[in-house]
Parts: sequence; C-alpha cells; structure tokens
Amino acid sequence: MREQVVLLVTATRYTLVEHTRNRFAAVLIAVFLPLWTLLAYVSMPDKPVQLRLRATGELLVPRGNELTAVSGALNAVTLITAFLMFAATFSGGMFDRRLAMAGFPRPHLIAAKLAGLTLASALVAAYATGVICLAWAPHQPLLLAGALFSAGLTYGILGIGFGALLRKEVEGMFAIVMTSVVDLALQNPVISSSADSAITRYLPSYGAMQAATAAAYSRTAVPGYLLVELSWFAAAALLGLLTFQWRTRSTLSSTRHARGRGPRPAERQPLPDH
Repeated sequence: MREQVVLLVTATRYTLVEHTRNRFAAVLIAVFLPLWTLLAYVSMPDKPVQLRLRATGELLVPRGNELTAVSGALNAVTLITAFLMFAATFSGGMFDRRLAMAGFPRPHLIAAKLAGLTLASALVAAYATGVICLAWAPHQPLLLAGALFSAGLTYGILGIGFGALLRKEVEGMFAIVMTSVVDLALQNPVISSSADSAITRYLPSYGAMQAATAAAYSRTAVPGYLLVELSWFAAAALLGLLTFQWRTRSTLSSTRHARGRGPRPAERQPLPDH
C-alpha cells in the first residue's frame, strides 16, 4: 500500500512540475482571464435582455454586459484549462510512454493527470469568480465557482484527449479554440438568436452555462445542472483514458514484438577455395 502511495505521489509531482513550467498558461491566467471578462463587461451594452432560464423556468432580465461577462469568464476558463492539459499531454506524451514501458502503473499516471486537472480547474475557477465579483455581485458566488470549475474539468479532459490524438500543436489549439467559442457563443442570447434552441442542451458546457446564469441572477440553486456538466466530464474522461490506454499499450506491444523478433541472422557466405 505504501508503495502505491509513493508511486501516485511521484506521478502527481511529475504532472505538477510540467504545469508549473508552462509560463504561457500562467500569463493567460493572470492577464487574459480578467482582461477578457472585464472587456466583455465594459464593451457590451447594459441593455436588459429577456431570458427564459431552463434550469429554473424563471424569466430573467439580466443586463447584456453582465451576461456576456459570465459567458466570457466561462470561455476563458475553458480555454485556459484545455490549453494547460493539452500542452502537458502533448509535450509529455513520450515521457508517459517511457514510464509505462518501464513498468510504471498506468492507473497512477492517469490519477496524477486527473489530480493536476482538478487543482488547476479549482484555482482558475476561484480566480475567475473573484474577477466577476469585482464587476458586480452575483446572487450565488459559490454556485458560480462550481459552474466554472465543472466547465474547466470538462475542457481539461478534452485537452488531454486532443493532446493524445492530434499530431501537431496547431491542430490541437485550433480544436480547443473553435470548440469553446462555438459552444459558448451559441448559448449567449446577446449574440445568438438560437440560445433557446434544443440543440444547445447537447453542447459540452450547457450544464455549466445554466448553473452559472442561475448563480448570477437567481436565488434558486440548481446543483443538478452541475451534475449534467460532470456527466460530460465523465464521458470525455472515459474517452481520454481509453485513448491513453491505447497509446501506451500499442507502444508496449510494438516494443515487445521488436525485442522478441530480434535482428535477422546474417546469411552464411561460402568459404573461398584455397
């Protein structure tokens, strides 16, 4: 049991060290997140917008700039966590495979990645909640932080999946940006006329957006929509973990096959006649 704990701690330390080396992600957290959220709040008109919140059934009339700031905060959190996990997975993929080939338990590597994702999502969500509270006072700040946290978990897992599947960094960054932008833009009634469409229920951040909107403008708690978002996280985590399992297993099998086959013996050459 003690050996298993040591292995888990070691793998988690490797993961956290990889995250701390990503200075660009630190700049995104410190600068991009508050800048994007506050710019959305300042630049958008404060005209009230009628919104039927499906989570509670209430007819809300939030200000357009406040609603866009909530969407902007979700967008920033999802982009940052997805980029952080994508960069760690993409750059550390060879290291993970070498550890697996050396006999390091793959469940410990997976648990370490989830621990790093959980810590990163919690820190970014808490920071984003504080930025929103600087602009105005949401009715349920803890529920808002939970919504941002669950969205970060979902997109962090998507970042792991993109890092394991895609071969180029440009492909991964484009996939992350487009997924987050399209996902959240379709759910913002200020910029999208299809925000009440039934198709939005199947978007990755639907549960988080409903919970965040309820937290900002309603007194009704909707923890069930956090579970909706966590179901997206669970589904994405399953796919990501299967991808990681396949990548490490294929490497192991090919290596063992190459070792078992060995080099071909040299063909005998006829001896010269004396």
